[in-house]
Amino acid sequence: MTARYEGKPFLRLLDSYVLDSIGALDEANSKWLTEAEPHFRATYGEIGTWREIVEKRMQFPDGMPRAIREVWTKGQDRYRAQTGEEPDPIPFAISFVDKNFPH
Repeated sequence: MTARYEGKPFLRLLDSYVLDSIGALDEANSKWLTEAEPHFRATYGEIGTWREIVEKRMQFPDGMPRAIREVWTKGQDRYRAQTGEEPDPIPFAISFVDKNFPH
């Protein structure tokens, strides 16, 4: 676990949710999150998948993954134009969470 998540375990779920929404959640983390769902249910007092737990706790509206994907897709072209490089989904997810869901 990185320093970003020390004392903030839900933050890892939130970052993962954003990565999953843009299709960039790696297989190892996806597997871990799915396997840890019983722990998340007990910890957060919610039912459902890890994604549903995030959505319930954050009170996300329907279509949130689609909205996140749209921001990512639109931002990719701007990023490429400004830097000449491909955008990295991990810094995007961290920035998106930090900007939209202060912790």
